[in-house]
Amino acid sequence: MHTRTLGRDLRVSAIGLGAMGMSQSYGPNPGDRSEMIAVLRGAVDRGVTFFDTAEVYGPYVNEELVGEALAPVRDQVVIATKFGFHIENGAPAGLNSRPEQIRAVAMASLKRLGVERLDLFYQHRVDPQVPIEDVAGTVGELVQEGKVRCFGLSEASAETIRRAHSVHPVTAVQSEYSLWTRDPEPEVLPTCAALGIGFVPFSPLGKGFLTGTVDASTSFVTGDVRANIPRFTAENRAANQALVEHIATLAQAKDATPGQVALAWLLAQHPWIVPIPGTRRIARIEENAGATQLPLSADELADLNELAGRIGVQGDRYNAHHMSLVDK
Repeated sequence: MHTRTLGRDLRVSAIGLGAMGMSQSYGPNPGDRSEMIAVLRGAVDRGVTFFDTAEVYGPYVNEELVGEALAPVRDQVVIATKFGFHIENGAPAGLNSRPEQIRAVAMASLKRLGVERLDLFYQHRVDPQVPIEDVAGTVGELVQEGKVRCFGLSEASAETIRRAHSVHPVTAVQSEYSLWTRDPEPEVLPTCAALGIGFVPFSPLGKGFLTGTVDASTSFVTGDVRANIPRFTAENRAANQALVEHIATLAQAKDATPGQVALAWLLAQHPWIVPIPGTRRIARIEENAGATQLPLSADELADLNELAGRIGVQGDRYNAHHMSLVDK
């Protein structure tokens, strides 16, 4: 797999791996921890060098899993983690990006991951109670102390990105972005381009919908977050099916999968975009990696660029509570 650069010098594989689903959000968690360790190590064997986790995933257990799995190859990989939530009784209970909290999370994440330095430390959600300048300054101090290498933001607005970057360089911005979630295009992506900031799309496969494995008849098991997302109601899944069918038609013509087309489209948008699809299966990692070898013509890209606008996308990407946490 070829590599890309986030920010000034954070070199990573062109497609990373989001580890969240190994510990939460998509139904019952795998019963055998060793299976997920094997998947993470198998990803490295297949060229993935960029791994995404967070203290709130689990909480805590996902960082421990990623740290254990990647310990033998620590020098070969880049691990991103996040701060910004107040965790109470084993669950997120509001936002907290006060300087003392950032420092406490950094120390705890270093221990759970078993590393001496956090490669990329994102603010998970922008805390309206704490000036972003204070957040950036605190992470900047951690950089000076050698505890953090790079600073990132997640679901941040263009204005917030600019303000943070003026205090300490932002290496990457992570937000949802895919063929059916185009929110970053008007303001955030141009801001990243202007400031030399990398962009890391999470849910690049539309939480599975763009792979063609989810349709109106799909039943979500207990614990699957999609059961509470408006875009995944049966009615909206049926309405959005035309989008996937169009992608699938192109995929078939190119001897590829719909997921590979969706990822190849993202990669073609800018050379500093690095998607982080999540999975619990080696076969999916291999499939996703294949997207880096899938050329899309100018006409195909233009058609895909217009697709969501032409067909339409029904349903919000988050429920009301989670939408309230997105910086605007």
